[in-house]
Amino acid sequence: MKNRTNTMGYTHTLFKKALSFMVVLSFILAPMIASAKQKILVWGDSLSAAYGIPVEKGWVSLMQDKLGEQVEIVNGSISGETTQGGLTRLPKALIQHKPDFVILELGANDGLRGIPPSVTKSNLKKMIELTQQTQAKIMLLGMKIPPNYGMAYTEQFEEQFSQLAKDYKLSFIPFFLEDVAQDLALLQEDELHPTAEAQPIILEKVLTIFKSELL
Repeated sequence: MKNRTNTMGYTHTLFKKALSFMVVLSFILAPMIASAKQKILVWGDSLSAAYGIPVEKGWVSLMQDKLGEQVEIVNGSISGETTQGGLTRLPKALIQHKPDFVILELGANDGLRGIPPSVTKSNLKKMIELTQQTQAKIMLLGMKIPPNYGMAYTEQFEEQFSQLAKDYKLSFIPFFLEDVAQDLALLQEDELHPTAEAQPIILEKVLTIFKSELL
């Protein structure tokens, strides 16, 4: 009887030690498992902030749904944002979120405001360099503006994106609204912002490059 009691006590002690070990191990592994999830920071303006439509129908939210648990997407886009505003906010966001990938979609509001392309390019360049210092990969989404700003201005505006992509060897989409911009049925009443129906089309274009070059 005494031996049986000793055996039961010994078994109970082993069980408690094993349980304690599993608890400790779970605390150790949890951060490692969490860190394995890839984090994407989308840094844009109203075109990525789902302006005029429900947020869950915007291409960024749809991207999260499409990629599922393998990634975590942080949408840092703000309607009306300029490259100067994006540059001002970016350092804090990079520290806070520690993204593996940054999708940079800024510049449209600079163009609509007539900001010199040299200023826009300088701001984008600084954001690219800040991001690359963190070892995060970058996708640059290029933009076009209406031709009524003059041929010289519109050409300089568009060329800055391709030049930056070339200089910094970035994944790049020259005009990420290309498949919807000429179809008024896919634009809101302002004829600038895509409708909810246009968002899956935009997402498909972004994902085609993103998954082939970054993921």
